[in-house]
Amino acid sequence: MVKDTSTVIREFNELVNMTATELEDGLTTSASTSSGWAKDDGSGESIGHESGRYIVEMLSKNPERDPQGYEEGDIPHMRKVVAYCKRHLAQEGEAKKDAEGRSYKSLKNWGHDALKKE
Repeated sequence: MVKDTSTVIREFNELVNMTATELEDGLTTSASTSSGWAKDDGSGESIGHESGRYIVEMLSKNPERDPQGYEEGDIPHMRKVVAYCKRHLAQEGEAKKDAEGRSYKSLKNWGHDALKKE
């Protein structure tokens, strides 16, 4: 069953715990550019890194994360972000909390910093 839009937005806002600035800064690091699965286009960019750039755009347009502030075209990507984060947070256990580990770095590309104190 497909989640309704309001649930996707709520879960996106909960799981993406980084600001646009934090994520944008993180995407410039070698840890970010070297983690994740490479895209098939030969660019060398990872799927997660590309996702992170889109998340930065969404958060920059809507820094208050107002559910009404997102565009309809953002929802499909928000679904991917929610699915990715939930799956990896459930599967990775303590690995996601190792700042040098691949899981932690990859989750950060998707906007979730597992070590960030709320």
